[in-house]
Amino acid sequence: MSQHTREEIVNSMPRTGFFGHPKGLFTLMITEFWERFSYYGMKAILVYYLYYSVKDGGFGLPDALALQIVSIYGAMIYMSGVVGAWLADRIIGTRKAILYGAILIMIGHILLSLPNNFTLLLVALLFIILGTGLLKPNISSNVGEIYEKNDPKVDAAFTLFVMSINLGAFISPLIVGWLQKNAGFHYGFAVAAVGMFFGLIIYVLRAKPTLGLSGLDIPNPITPEDKKKTITYVTVIVIAFVIYFLFAQLTGNLNLQSFMSLVTALGIGLPAVYFIMMFVSKKTTSEEKSRVAAYIPLFLASVVFWSIQEQGSTILAAFADKNTQLDLAKVTNGAINFVIPPAWFQSLNPLFIVTLAPLFAWLWVKLGRFNPPTVVKFSIALFLAGFSYVVMVYPLTHNGDALMNPAWLVLSYLLVTMAELCLSPTGLSVTTKLAPSAFASQMMSIWFLANTVAQLFNGQVLVKYYDTVNNATYFGNIGMVTIGLGIVLLIVSPFMKRFMKGIH
Repeated sequence: MSQHTREEIVNSMPRTGFFGHPKGLFTLMITEFWERFSYYGMKAILVYYLYYSVKDGGFGLPDALALQIVSIYGAMIYMSGVVGAWLADRIIGTRKAILYGAILIMIGHILLSLPNNFTLLLVALLFIILGTGLLKPNISSNVGEIYEKNDPKVDAAFTLFVMSINLGAFISPLIVGWLQKNAGFHYGFAVAAVGMFFGLIIYVLRAKPTLGLSGLDIPNPITPEDKKKTITYVTVIVIAFVIYFLFAQLTGNLNLQSFMSLVTALGIGLPAVYFIMMFVSKKTTSEEKSRVAAYIPLFLASVVFWSIQEQGSTILAAFADKNTQLDLAKVTNGAINFVIPPAWFQSLNPLFIVTLAPLFAWLWVKLGRFNPPTVVKFSIALFLAGFSYVVMVYPLTHNGDALMNPAWLVLSYLLVTMAELCLSPTGLSVTTKLAPSAFASQMMSIWFLANTVAQLFNGQVLVKYYDTVNNATYFGNIGMVTIGLGIVLLIVSPFMKRFMKGIH
């Protein structure tokens, strides 16, 4: 199959119409807005849906199991992105990947909006996992494809694109959370389904006239030889899964916990395999291997950070619901008569990102030659993330059994968002810089898999720990350990700098 050149793709689209950008940018932005609207809206109430009693519209699961399921679900979302990117790159192209992904996501949300059935819930989550894996990585890559390689507007385009993501993530918990509290869970899930329906319709109607040829080509078509290898690998994997499930059935271990253990093994094994491939490959030079070695501590640091950040939709979400004073009349001495839906706290992270990102971008430029190197920024991120938990200890130890003032929880979300702004953009940048030339895409996959490992760690370790200790002990210990790891990273930074071979 012949491939279109970048020039042909760019010339096939209307060039202006959205703040001087191609019209296709608005198509991708609005599609991604609604996808993120549906995803974050659903995720804001998912943990409550699992542990709320049946009479309150939930399933009445134990808190720890509910938190575990949400963590494993989040991990599988990031794992599916690796498969979705491969399918688009080798078999179906980004246009079809986005379309199929949107359809699967919408089906998942529709299933969630139906009456309570736990099997149906798991099937719905599977649809959303598969759909997000197809849509999320490929819609981002499609943004870059609608511009010339050296077009100065590309950075601005991605800034607008990220703004659409955060706008959807900010608005959806407010709407879905209010509906869940005042009308019921299924109304909240239905709104998420409607949101993805809007995104799908807009994409179907606008893709052809505004995106031209972009996303239609298969970037790296699978060859007959690769196809045979892929079929062999998939067959082996399927057989291994069948054997595993048969063995689990015969031994009486075919349950949710055994499945989560399997996902954990895969999630941890995948980045490990990628690292081993880079070290043993003849395509990797000795200098590149040194840089990969320097990247491993950064990968582990990002796992620690994302572990805390992702608890915003699990442990902190449960804490907001059960241990935070949500009745503002009791906080403001009757000045404000309003009860905060607990899901609203999920809007804080995107709100702070939108407001603080320009400030951090300005700060790094303003610092000039005093701009901290990558490892130091990672250390600062761990300090801030750890401190976001440590600040919770004071109100928890001084208020007795009283519900905590919500301002403390807002402060915690603010600190961890500041940490994210130190680590996330820097991590993306350093990943591309330290990647071996033959493994650039795999290195980027490793960066996103750090989030997978973090959520698996949450689900298998931290959720269980949280269930066995009081809140002050949990937040204090996890916060101090994170700060301690930030100090360790700072101490070893001179050694890492030598291994990075000129990359800062």
